Amino acid sequence: MSITRTEDQEGPAVMTIHFTGSASADETPPAISSTTTAQTSTAPVAESTSMAPTNWTATIDMKHRHESEILSQLLSITKAVPVEPTQEELDQLRELEERRRLSEKDAQRSLAVNEKRRRTEAMLAQARGEVAATRDV
Repeated sequence: MSITRTEDQEGPAVMTIHFTGSASADETPPAISSTTTAQTSTAPVAESTSMAPTNWTATIDMKHRHESEILSQLLSITKAVPVEPTQEELDQLRELEERRRLSEKDAQRSLAVNEKRRRTEAMLAQARGEVAATRDV
């Protein structure tokens, strides 16, 4: 299965899903995508032409529809089954959330310390200015 996109922003927002038989899909090498491989040149990447022949297509009108609605229709059309995260992945997500919270606390602490340092420097600069003004009199 492959999904094609259009860059025409004025046209309809339609997702076209191309289906092929399993025999021809097994014979066709995977498409090369510039989003999954390192690009060593700044030249435009040619579209892949290694797609398997399409047996049939299905379309989903996405204009003014919520992403959950589109996903639901995509899952229904393709008979796909959502994959639940493993316990290891859930643990990683919890760890990342904990790191984000700690990072946020550290950032707030740093802001408070920097503000206190600026206030202290401003008071010292003001005191130096007053001492210098009394010497000039």
